[in-house]
Amino acid sequence: MIPQQSIKIADYTYNLPEQKIAKFPLKERDKCKLLIYKDKEISEGVFSDITELLDKDSLLVVNNTKVIPARLEFFNENGARIEIFCLEPFSPADYENNFAAKNSCQWKCLAGNLKRWKNFNLKREFSYNNQNIIFEAEKTEVLGGEVIVKFSWSGDYTFSDIIDIAGQIPIPPYLNRKAETSDSVDYQTVYSHFKGSVAAPTAGLHFTPQLLENLECEKAALTLHVGAGTFKPVKSETIGGHEMHREVFEVSRDTLEKILKFSSKITAVGTTSVRTLETLYWSGIKILKGENPVTLSQWECYENEPNTDAETAIRAIIDFIDKKGEKSFKASTSVMICPGYKYRIVNNIITNFHQPQSTLLLLVAAAVGEDWKKIYDYALNNNFRFLSYGDSCFLKVEKLE
Repeated sequence: MIPQQSIKIADYTYNLPEQKIAKFPLKERDKCKLLIYKDKEISEGVFSDITELLDKDSLLVVNNTKVIPARLEFFNENGARIEIFCLEPFSPADYENNFAAKNSCQWKCLAGNLKRWKNFNLKREFSYNNQNIIFEAEKTEVLGGEVIVKFSWSGDYTFSDIIDIAGQIPIPPYLNRKAETSDSVDYQTVYSHFKGSVAAPTAGLHFTPQLLENLECEKAALTLHVGAGTFKPVKSETIGGHEMHREVFEVSRDTLEKILKFSSKITAVGTTSVRTLETLYWSGIKILKGENPVTLSQWECYENEPNTDAETAIRAIIDFIDKKGEKSFKASTSVMICPGYKYRIVNNIITNFHQPQSTLLLLVAAAVGEDWKKIYDYALNNNFRFLSYGDSCFLKVEKLE
């Protein structure tokens, strides 16, 4: 067993009072507080100060995924409410084709009140553009706690159209409130573009169009569709007993070239960007070893210590997609970044404050070591707001040299 698997999750907890959790965002996104951790010292400012922290000769990487209205409400024949939560496409299996599907498609879902959903289709009717639309959900298979659902609908609409009409934005469960109309805007980054996430990459919620324009650094985007597993608590005593969620991502050749150019000066916005960027290194290593690079398992990167530098690994991915005549690299990752992990790509992280005993807190601890306690104590004692709609921090990563 690798040492990381024996890490006790109880060592990565702190007391988070309910009143510290931000229920709503600030009206001005870039006016939230910013904790700055550099050279093992802590200072603070406001988020718009980020312009002074990012060198002109550096790269800012964001996740441009867009949150979908993944919560769909139905009622059975007796009036019992059944909520279907869309997790990921099943057929067609890729996001683009699934969202473009007309008449029907299938998704892997969670279903609330599942025992009330017997062997009959759930049905809704609603009006849109003066047309009556019939929307149905058929339970085709139960896979453990998940359900394969076939959706079908009338009219000349895509599935993307249908969920935009019928669905609700899935705000985080720890907000302990229902989604409001404002969340459809507040819970999206200003650069969100590709539909697919069921949770926002919330570190990016603080950026405004004007702030992005004011940044003198180079900017690049990647796409990782955030899954519901990001909220999955670690319930095992040690993290070796926790099954990490899989997420799919896509990185364009242009972004790969920028990563190559700025390989020693990269700031990742959010844990999803971190996860993608670090996975790229290991994907490149797999290519160099003649292995299939399109999946990275949970503990794979802890099983060897290659001496290959980041530039060589990224160049291997570029060569790989060039040989295939493709314009981007598509893969999935289940990697768990935790203490003991050595960062290969990311130099700085912009992120929010995460839940106790979460895999996201483990990722932060991997970046700053035991100072995560000092950082979180400071935030708790200095009126910082926590979690998705809360304040931000800028962390200098303890990187492998």
